[in-house]
Amino acid sequence: MAKKNEILSRKLRMGMVGGGPTAFIGEVHRKAIRLDGEIELVAGAFDIDPKQSRKMGRMLYLPKKRAYNTYQDMIAGELALPVGERIDFVSITTPNSSHFPIAKAFLEAGFHVVCEKPMTMDVKEAVKLKEIVKKTRKIFMLTHTYTGFPMVKLAKDLVADGKLGKVHKVIVQYHQGWLMRALEKSGQQQAAWRTDPKQAGAAGCMGDIGTHAANLAEYVSGLSIKELCADLTPFVKGRKLDDDGNVLLHFNKGAKGVLTASQVQVGHDNDLAIWVYGENGSLEWHQEHPNQLLVKPIDAPKEIWERGNGYVEAASPAAAKNSRLPGGHPEAYIEAFANLYMRAGEAIRARVAGKKADPLSLDFPTVTDGVSGMKFIEAVVKSKGKWTKIK
Repeated sequence: MAKKNEILSRKLRMGMVGGGPTAFIGEVHRKAIRLDGEIELVAGAFDIDPKQSRKMGRMLYLPKKRAYNTYQDMIAGELALPVGERIDFVSITTPNSSHFPIAKAFLEAGFHVVCEKPMTMDVKEAVKLKEIVKKTRKIFMLTHTYTGFPMVKLAKDLVADGKLGKVHKVIVQYHQGWLMRALEKSGQQQAAWRTDPKQAGAAGCMGDIGTHAANLAEYVSGLSIKELCADLTPFVKGRKLDDDGNVLLHFNKGAKGVLTASQVQVGHDNDLAIWVYGENGSLEWHQEHPNQLLVKPIDAPKEIWERGNGYVEAASPAAAKNSRLPGGHPEAYIEAFANLYMRAGEAIRARVAGKKADPLSLDFPTVTDGVSGMKFIEAVVKSKGKWTKIK
């Protein structure tokens, strides 16, 4: 079961950029950090509108002086505080277009960073950000949430331990239906920025959820996508970015796969799932039923592995470390988010204390995953039905 970290005898202090009164994902982040009581939100620049930022500060009961008008004000204000009072890290929950400048500014000011995905607007920014992370030696965590699920970690370890033998094929999907109507024209904030190239970048659906699917495929299989052939479509009339996509994948080591992502598949809510096929068996995981992993050995009965049991802990220390409750008590999305924060938090604690982090604490998506995600988006957009190598 997940345990508290004792390297640093205080809570970590977090700041947030984004996550104002009408935002969705910012509140998810805040709920996640509350779960373990290891991190406290002490400051923020919550909205591009200073009045809304101050309103969010009041809603969160923050001191007036620590609800900042802009992220630049936040950096200056926090640096003006004694080291023992300023934030340890910032969480960036803004639209994609502002991720790079905000992350760059906080890293260079000496703060660790948690950032929403996709990490940047293009590959050039992503590579530059990786260089900044390396130069500043700060912890950077990218919130590919689904890698935080215990049974995803079990799946990764079973594949790595050879349970399936050599992997031949990976199928991954992320299907939603919420954008089948042009919600962006009704003023719906979440739809508006996700369908705007100036805020979302070169891809719509593929940038928003396709990158999650690609990251999950690489994380679980242990393979890297080297080449792809993509067909992207904006089905909703007038929409500038894709809302549906189908991608053929070539991985290293000869494996092949299929990735589909859609936000216009009516009847699907958050249908992320993965199938990994090897020479000795296969496994299957569904985000909407996250506490089970189906394992199918060749010439043997199918197995249903369930989170919270001793046999899971024996097979995967990572799954055990990221489980919070005994079997039969469901754990899901918020817990997975909290797991990422706990692992990144442990790494930050160790860095602050001048100590080395436990290897299991470093099991979270990093700036390298962010670069891979942007290269995936670049190749998908460039492909247009032709095989395209990922540089």
